[in-house]
Parts: sequence; structure tokens; C-alpha cells
Amino acid sequence: MADRTDRQPSTSPRLQGKVDVEWLGRDLLGTWADKRLAARAKVADPRFQRIDDLTMADHRARTLVQLQQLVDDGAVLAAFPTRLGGQDDHGGNIAGFEELVLADPSLQIKSGVQYGLFGAAVLHLGTKHHHDTFLPPIMRFEVPGAFAMTETGHGSDVASIATTATYDEAAEEFVIHTPFRGAWKDYLGNAALHGKHAVVFAKLITRGVDHGVHAFYVPLRDDAGAFLPGIGGEDDGYKGGLNGIDNGRLHFTDVRVPRTNLLNRYGDVAPDGTYSSPIESPGRRFFTMIGTLVQGRVSLDGAAVVAQQAALAIAIRYGAERRQFNASSDVQEEVLLDYRRHQRRLFTRLAKSFAQRYAHEILLTKFDGVFSGRTDTPDEREDLETLAAGLKALSTWQALDTLQEAREACGGAGFLGENRLVQLRADLDIYVTFEGDNTVLLQLVGKRLLGDFAKQFKGASKADIARFAADQFFDRATSVAGLRTLSQDVKDLRNVKKSSLALRDRDVQRELLEERVETMVAEIAGRLRHAPKEQALAAAAFNAEQHELIEAARAWVELQQYDALDAAVERAPEATKKVMTHLRDLFALTIVEEHAAWHLENGRLSGARSKAVTSTIDRLLQKLRPHALDLVEAFGFGDEHLRAKIATGAEGRRQAEAMAHFEALRASGELPTPEKQHRASEPGAQPIAVAGAAPVPPSAVMSAATPDSVSAPSADAAEDAQGAQVAAR
Repeated sequence: MADRTDRQPSTSPRLQGKVDVEWLGRDLLGTWADKRLAARAKVADPRFQRIDDLTMADHRARTLVQLQQLVDDGAVLAAFPTRLGGQDDHGGNIAGFEELVLADPSLQIKSGVQYGLFGAAVLHLGTKHHHDTFLPPIMRFEVPGAFAMTETGHGSDVASIATTATYDEAAEEFVIHTPFRGAWKDYLGNAALHGKHAVVFAKLITRGVDHGVHAFYVPLRDDAGAFLPGIGGEDDGYKGGLNGIDNGRLHFTDVRVPRTNLLNRYGDVAPDGTYSSPIESPGRRFFTMIGTLVQGRVSLDGAAVVAQQAALAIAIRYGAERRQFNASSDVQEEVLLDYRRHQRRLFTRLAKSFAQRYAHEILLTKFDGVFSGRTDTPDEREDLETLAAGLKALSTWQALDTLQEAREACGGAGFLGENRLVQLRADLDIYVTFEGDNTVLLQLVGKRLLGDFAKQFKGASKADIARFAADQFFDRATSVAGLRTLSQDVKDLRNVKKSSLALRDRDVQRELLEERVETMVAEIAGRLRHAPKEQALAAAAFNAEQHELIEAARAWVELQQYDALDAAVERAPEATKKVMTHLRDLFALTIVEEHAAWHLENGRLSGARSKAVTSTIDRLLQKLRPHALDLVEAFGFGDEHLRAKIATGAEGRRQAEAMAHFEALRASGELPTPEKQHRASEPGAQPIAVAGAAPVPPSAVMSAATPDSVSAPSADAAEDAQGAQVAAR
């Protein structure tokens, strides 16, 4: 944990002992705490830390060396088989990987390309021959590799890629070919310079039949780094972030590889060209193959949470020390974190980061269960893919939002490279579109919700369906007639305090979040039930529902995050539980407030309760203010992890120096008198007129200048001082 003994306390008292920081820190580390702490030790090592002013070429070279150092330290092999030198620890591998984002996101993602994509494809799509032949040099980093799936013309729609692998029976070889420019493999890490081999995704064609997308192991370069015959490519060049990675493009012209280079766990071709697969359905086969690579989404979800926590730790530490404007005193400026708007900017996002951390732990546990084989069933894999898609989408979007808000909350200091926020924001930008575009991922989640909704009626009798329809009709009628909101008003008697108490009830919160999911899904399903059977018309009908479907998916993910945070609240020790309850309430009501229009339009909230949502959030911000530093301390980041000068206590020391300076002047009588106060104290002085304000009696002006009133300036004086400072800025 970071040592804060040299940091200056804020003007708001901290309630000592109310948060058990040690317990909360352990709880946040989760199941694989040892892996996270080992990774944080790497993050603290200057060898692995980003240097901001490198050229792109130097950054790429440094990242290559750093990855070799990680390999030499044994830090990246946990997921590989024990018999080959790994640990068969899938969850621990991802947990450690996520923390590397604090060292340098380029190093993290280059490691992910090599081991989480290239090596993992061989591990999960190949069989024993491929493991024994290809994995050892990959694990030792003797063979840097590329993961050649995405094409310039097809990103998220992998099933429609155009690169082909046609089997030649006479030679027992596959011929890999790129038929046109849009089929070039693009945005590939290690493709521009370092990659020697690649796993190439192409449509497998044998005996004139297209069996869909499969993966092939393809050599790219010779020992001197030159492309092999038939292979070409380009450097993607400078990017908006992650410039330590040599992203590039590849294309293939009749490149031949042995039949055995097909990674054949889910589909194989015999020497005579006969195709076979343990999965008969081509669609299910494709999604099973792609599903084995879900760890990319799992790891990005976790890394996005780590980045959010780092940004919030920086901004909240700084906000607890930085002072601006004289609002309640003319001798001491206000701490930024005491401003309610500043609290809303940071604390609402803090609550989301806690919810996302706990939801990620559930995802990581589910991932480890499936990939270790303990819980590997089709249903569990489907649940894993759905949860990974949804959580990755919301957490990576939230990471960008939090990094930007934290940057702005730190003012000009947040824009300096030395404080990390702008660099993290640039590097994480790509997270929202790689390993699946977030909008497409939420559509995947929405389709799953519709599928589960339809399953409820499989085998149901007409009477069951009629009862469901009647319940739905009654629910809609109740909402339209306002009976539900009338009931709320009666219970609350339009009393804000009663509304607030109701909104802080966990059953009420969960009902609001859950009903939004259920109602949206049911309404979409009802409209699609009458969609035409003809393909084009059916597609048009589905397209018309796309926005609502994605919003329903978002609502479902928010419900999962709420449940995860609620479970953490329930297991917390008593004093900490009270603060964690405030966090949970803040998370829930922030989500409700964001979707207030839906809740009002659908009769889920009365007008009075909707107003109470915002006022309750304001009270929760006050309750959390004394605990803000404890909550970010529980993240466990020291100065060596954050490496942001404004988060080291330096600002507190500057503020203390400034206050000591003015206090010394004041004590010595050498502090100059402000012009307005001087003029008001002159004999016969008249009150200074303020436009739109009533005249101020001379006695009041004189009173404001007396020593007894120094600590309590008049309201207009405070406003004038604040306005002058705003103008000066």
C-alpha cells in the first residue's frame, strides 16, 4: 500500500477506522492475489516502465526487449501446460496480465499478442502434435508471432473473411491465398517487424466445399527478417496509442503449408481431402472455435478496470490536496474534493469501478473453471462468452470516460505527460474496438437475452402463454395508467426523505435495474414475433430493433455489476459494510439517473421519486467524502505504480507552503489590504453598488473588515473573489 504520511489532510475530516483498508484491499485482489501482487512488483520495476519521449522505433525496440525480460522472469507462461514448462493456471495468468497495463500498455498488449493470441491459438485450436512442435519455441519467445484474423474489409464479422486455404490432395498441402486488397490481414501486432510465424485464419476449402473459417500455422519470415516467398506486408505506422507495438498488414499469394499445419482440434482434413469434425453444425463449430479465444475479452475487461482505478487514485489524491477559490473563508482556499460537483465527477465513477472490479472477478472465476476443464460444458461456455462480451464493452467504454474525467478534474496538471492520464487515455482508446467492437459485442449479448426469453416458452401450453400475455398487458396498463407511480407517491406522501429511504432499499434498487432488462427484452421479442419470414424483411425488422436491443444488453450488464458489488457488500465487516453500502447505493442510483427518462416513460418511477434520485446521490456523495482516500488506497497502488507527480503528496506540500507564507505575512502585519476593503474603510466611504443587488449598509461593510469576521466573509465578497479568480484563469 502507498505511504500517505507525508500527504496533507483535507479540510473534511476523515473518519478513522470506518473502512478496513487492509480487508478491502485483500478482497479487491480476489482469488489470484499472489499473481496480481507479483505483476505489480514487475510494474514497480523501472525495466518494464514506459518512457514517454521515445521515438516510435525506439519504443518498439524497448518493448521487444521488455517482453524478453518478462519471459526470462517466467512471468507470462502460467496458462501453458505444466509438461511444457507452464502452470496450467488460466485465471492466474489473466490476473497477472491485467496489472501490466500500469507498466506500459504497449508491453501488456505485445505480451497478449504473443501469448494470449498467437500462443493461445496454437494451444486451444491445435492438438498434441502442434503443442509439442510449435509451443516450446513460442513460449521461449524464440518465435515471435502474429495472430492473423482481422482483415481490412472484415473486422468483427470474422465468418465473412475472404482469405482462403485450399487443400491440394496431390501435394498434401494447403494453399493460403489473399484474393483481393480488402482481404489483407490488418492491424496485426508483430506483423510489421518482429513476427516470424503467424496463426492465419482462412476459409478451409477441400474437394470444392467451403467448410468455413479455420486456423493455420504459417511461417512468415526467414532468420534475417525477410518475408518468405509469396508473403508480403506493410507497416501500419504511427497510431493513436500503443506505439510500442509493431502493428502491420500481411497478404499471401499461393503460400503452401503442410496439411499438418492445420490446427485441427475442431476440424481436420485427411490426406485424401476428406473433411471431418467432432461438431457437425458449421455454425456451432465456428462459434466454438472463436469462443476458445475469449480470454482476450476477459483480460481487456480486467485491464480496463485497473486503468480506471489508477486514474481515480491519481485524481482523488490530487483533489484531496489541491485548493481553489475562497468560498467559506478568506484565509484558506477550498479543497477541490469538497466541492459537490467534483465529488459527483469522481465518486460516481469510483462506485462504477468497484462494481466492475467485483463483476470481473466473477468473470475470471468462470473463465478459469471453463478453461481448466472443471466446469467446461456448452452452457458454461455460452455463459462465459456472453458475460465476457458484455463486461468488456462497458468497462472499456467506462475506462475512456473515467480517464477523460480524471484528466479534466486535475486541470492543466492532468494534461501533463508526467501525470500519466493522457497517455493511458490514448493507449486504451483501441480497447473499445479490438477483441470485438463494443457495439457488436452488446448485440451478441442482446441476441442471447432474446434467445433465453424464447426458451421460456419452449413446451409451454397455450394457457401458460396466455397468462404471460395477460401479465404483460396488466403491467403495461398499470404503467400507462400511472398506478405504479401513484402507489409510490402514496407510500412516500411526496416526502423527499421517504423517497430517499425507499431508493436506498436494495430490493427497490434491484427491481428497478431488473425490470428494465425484462421489460425491454419482452417488448423487443413481442415486436419481432410478428416479423416476416422472408430473409430480407426479417433482417430489416431486426435492424429496426438494434438500438433497443443494445440498450437492453447494456441494462443486463449493469445488473450483473450491481449484483457483484452487492455480494461484496454482504461479506464486508460491519464498519466497512456501511461505507460499501453507500458505494452500492451510489452505483445503483447513478445508473437509474442515467436512464431516468426510461423509468419515467415506462411508469417505473414517479416524478417525486425521480427527483429524489438526484438528491439522494448528493447525500451519498457527502457520506463518501470522508472515506475517499481510504477507498482508493484499498486499490493497493503505490507511487511506484501510479508514477504521477500530482499523486505523491507534492501538491499538499505546495499548498502548505503557500498557506504558511500568507499566514506569516498576516501575523507580521505585512499582508497588503485588498483594494475593496481599503476603500470601504476610508472615512465617508459609500457602499459599493452591485448591479441587481440592494445597497449594503455602511455598518455591514465596516463589520466585514473587522478582525472578528475574517473567518466568515460576506457572501458577495466570496463571490467577488471567486469571480476574479475565474476571470484571471
